[in-house]
Amino acid sequence: MNQDYIVADNWALIEEGFDAGKVESSESLFSLGNGAMGQRANFEEKYTGETFQGSYIAGVYYPDKTKVGWWKNGYPEYFAKVLNAPNWIGINVWVNGEELDLHTCKKVENFRRELNMKEGWYQRIFVATLNNGIQIKVASKRFLSLKLGEVGAIQYAVTPLNNKAEIIVEPYLDSGIENKDTNWEEKFWETLEVHHENNTAAIVARTLKTHFHVGTFMQSSVSLNGETLNLTGEINKSETYIGLKFKQEVNQDEELTVYKFGGYVTSMNHAKDELISASENIINKAISLGYSALLEDQKEAWGKIWEMADITIDGDVKAQQGIRFNIFQLNQTYLGNDSRLNIGPKGFTGEKYGGSTYWDTEAYCIPFYMATKDEKVARNLLKYRYNHLEKAIENAGKLGFTNGAALYPMVTMNGEECHNEWEITFEEIHRNGAIVFAIYNYLRYTGDYSYIPEMGLEVMIGVARFWHQRANFSTAKNKYVILGVTGPNEYENNVNNNWYTNYIAQWCIKFAATHINKVKEGYPEDYERIMGKTRLTDAEVQEWLKVAENMYFPYSAGHDVYLQQDGFLDKELIMVNNLSKEERPINQKWSWDRILRSPYIKQADVLQGFYFFEDHFTKEELERHFNFYEPFTVHESSLSPCVHSIQAAALGKMDQAYKFYLRTSRLDLDDYNKEVHEGLHITSMAGTWMSIVEGFGGMRIKNDMLSFEPKIPEEWKGYTFKINFRNNIVKVIVEHGKTSFKLEGNNPVDVLVNGEKITVSPGNLATV
Repeated sequence: MNQDYIVADNWALIEEGFDAGKVESSESLFSLGNGAMGQRANFEEKYTGETFQGSYIAGVYYPDKTKVGWWKNGYPEYFAKVLNAPNWIGINVWVNGEELDLHTCKKVENFRRELNMKEGWYQRIFVATLNNGIQIKVASKRFLSLKLGEVGAIQYAVTPLNNKAEIIVEPYLDSGIENKDTNWEEKFWETLEVHHENNTAAIVARTLKTHFHVGTFMQSSVSLNGETLNLTGEINKSETYIGLKFKQEVNQDEELTVYKFGGYVTSMNHAKDELISASENIINKAISLGYSALLEDQKEAWGKIWEMADITIDGDVKAQQGIRFNIFQLNQTYLGNDSRLNIGPKGFTGEKYGGSTYWDTEAYCIPFYMATKDEKVARNLLKYRYNHLEKAIENAGKLGFTNGAALYPMVTMNGEECHNEWEITFEEIHRNGAIVFAIYNYLRYTGDYSYIPEMGLEVMIGVARFWHQRANFSTAKNKYVILGVTGPNEYENNVNNNWYTNYIAQWCIKFAATHINKVKEGYPEDYERIMGKTRLTDAEVQEWLKVAENMYFPYSAGHDVYLQQDGFLDKELIMVNNLSKEERPINQKWSWDRILRSPYIKQADVLQGFYFFEDHFTKEELERHFNFYEPFTVHESSLSPCVHSIQAAALGKMDQAYKFYLRTSRLDLDDYNKEVHEGLHITSMAGTWMSIVEGFGGMRIKNDMLSFEPKIPEEWKGYTFKINFRNNIVKVIVEHGKTSFKLEGNNPVDVLVNGEKITVSPGNLATV
């Protein structure tokens, strides 16, 4: 059974009733972020029950020494960890001397929390009866500002309901925190300074090894029934903690409210020795605006994001809630204005996967950011990889590759490989192809060729050199083969000739060769610079092409399909629907040995190639491969349902497409994989967007034009989405029997609909 406690709502996540067993799941689901920082939905007040404390700062990490049974040459020296940062949200509360703790109090009633996705805030309301008999109502609301990216704001109100009471509130900062996920139980932070002045405080801490300096700050004020009280907090201070205690007699039904601004200033953006003054400056900006004005700014900023990114679904509230939750979390994680940052698979919602960058960004996230923001955002994601090219060459060098061959890391914070599983570190080399595919995808979508001579060609050359060296000639096959790899299906390790890997290797080489010639003809100065830097010769390119032209692809004449790898048909081919439910998910029920010998596919593998290179194959070939491989797919990767939904829609298998869409859009809300307490699946959320836009909407780029083949699930009355295509914003409205297009812009745009060209003019609705 999937979980089903989140109330269905078009614009919000709502939980009603307090259940200690759901606290950690809700901490993930109700999490907040603003691109610069994020936090799980931990309670402000003390909570002694099971909880996963987590506050995170974009770009701040720690190199946790790799822990393995035995060391192999070329092994990554560390596993990067996104760090649980000093806690600024805490507010301890005592009522007549007894501390508020929902785990130990006598009774919790009327508990309700809401994540308002439309306006970007999180709220919690409850009534608690403490063991001393006092009953209080608590209402807290908080948000992470999009206007002031270093600031978060909390409004925390306490009302005694059955008697007057002495209430003490203690807003605090705490740098004595740990990660839930560590290899060696190491401390990651060293506290350098604890500072306070009036009702403001700051703690300066430094990460060990990486030496990021972070100033965590807060400023607090207290009001009674809306009137600000002139109270000065009593200092409660230790080496890693500072709290400001405010004490007040409060009559029955009167409301005592704490307003707290907090957040982080870091050495990524400020001088190390000026973090205290930087925190004072940002606090002053927040105070001068005030909580209410900052909240209004928040609503306005989210309104602008939704204006472009929203997808509406008519007639299916759970589907609507699912897509908006995915779009909301993607925007909380990454806003695209800093090319030093990227998108971790858990975003700011947990510590799994180290918070690092995977090939997910290039394969799944770039299309979302290109279409819902503008090309600058996607360009920043590509620039991130260009900036790491030297490290990719270093990574390849550690594995024995030479001459500027580049192997991009499977997992990285700074360009160095830091994944701690050998079969992924050494073998899952197909990630190199996704980096180049993203350049191609950006080029066909934006028409911006300038990226290729400026940055992209150097990346393509490094990757082509890697593929050339990684392939070897098989005299038995009279072809080039690629041995000992793991494809996108991580349930097969150390296989030979994974079709997807061989195919993308061949394509990368040909793509690089094509653009070397284009840059030579069109950008001679860039060409000279790049050739001088890379020392590339025509003879070397010809050697690459020899490998590409003679690449081996495993194929079964009997099934008329490309084989996932050489030995796929040697397996016992029992389809997933013949597996008992008790054995699922196999990654939690089976030994790894049994999984590796099985035919079961974690996520799209051959079908990933058919997704990327759809126009290289006929619809009949896609159908044949889909019908062969999907029945063996267990979809135990968050990245699996979206690709299958898109392909099912392309094949007119709408029941399957809809089922896969619901699974990808509600993966976390319904906790399909029973792991949401660890954090959300952020990068797969971009795949949910693709399931609607590319799946049901059939959006592609053909002949330099937007092309659509719209379909609609029976369960929906209609749906709409917007695409920013080359600075023209096209709104697509799909209903049963008709599709309409609306243009926001000054110039008419030609689009293809089911292969027919139509012109969409400004101000007019074009209906097909």
